[in-house]
Amino acid sequence: MSNSSAQARTNPLNTIAMHGALITYTLIALFPVFVILINSFKTRKKIFREPLALPDADSFSLIGYQTVLKQGDFFLYFQNSFIVTVASLFFVLLFGAMAAFALSEYRFKGNTIMGLYLALGIMIPIRIGTVAILELMVQTGLVNTLWALILVYTAQGLPLAVFILSEFMRQVSDDLKNAGRIDGLSEYTIFFKLVLPLVRPAMATVAVFNMIPIWNDLWFPLILAPSEEVKTLTLGSQVFIGQFVTDWNAVLSALSMAILPVLVLYVIFSRQLIRGITSGAVK
Repeated sequence: MSNSSAQARTNPLNTIAMHGALITYTLIALFPVFVILINSFKTRKKIFREPLALPDADSFSLIGYQTVLKQGDFFLYFQNSFIVTVASLFFVLLFGAMAAFALSEYRFKGNTIMGLYLALGIMIPIRIGTVAILELMVQTGLVNTLWALILVYTAQGLPLAVFILSEFMRQVSDDLKNAGRIDGLSEYTIFFKLVLPLVRPAMATVAVFNMIPIWNDLWFPLILAPSEEVKTLTLGSQVFIGQFVTDWNAVLSALSMAILPVLVLYVIFSRQLIRGITSGAVK
């Protein structure tokens, strides 16, 4: 009885400490974003002379945003990035959750080997196979299409999704799932209506961890979809970076506009993200 009461007293403190650490790390991570945002509203001279100063009446300028909106099709780039990111996350969460459910729920010969195989992508970067991926996309006629990026990012995000979600799905009560089977529910109904709502924090965590690398990636858009009509926002921003001259006002403005959607989605998923990270860490 004394041990349980001691744990009850320490758990809130541990939870507060965990939340405080996450908030601290978040503020540290957001500081570069803050620097980019304030410099996007300043003249080129002030960017280099006073990079940490807030824009004032003398330094305030919108030349960077005007340049971004005039050169290139920024809204098309934004639309392409949004489609690729949302579609990739949808497939990563869907297929990752289904694979994780199968590995955690059903016991079969080779279950452990299959789990290790699916998690192998965490240790082996997908960029190692860039040449083979490019050849595959050429043979299938998917070069310079958004589907090429969606398929690659889905394959890239599945190992982490399976690894995280399988651990959370093992914690779902077997009694709940068996009760659903007794009531005549199909396995798909149990998966979508009973299991997925209980692992929602974990799915939000997987979504955030995969969203940022997909949105900010330059490698695969440059190789698989470099044409103007399918350019992503990150690739489209490279037009302002030259070999000899770089338009820093436009670069910082483009990056600021690219960061905002990620910040909005992060705020939306932040509560579920914290629950997903701290779940199981404090018992």
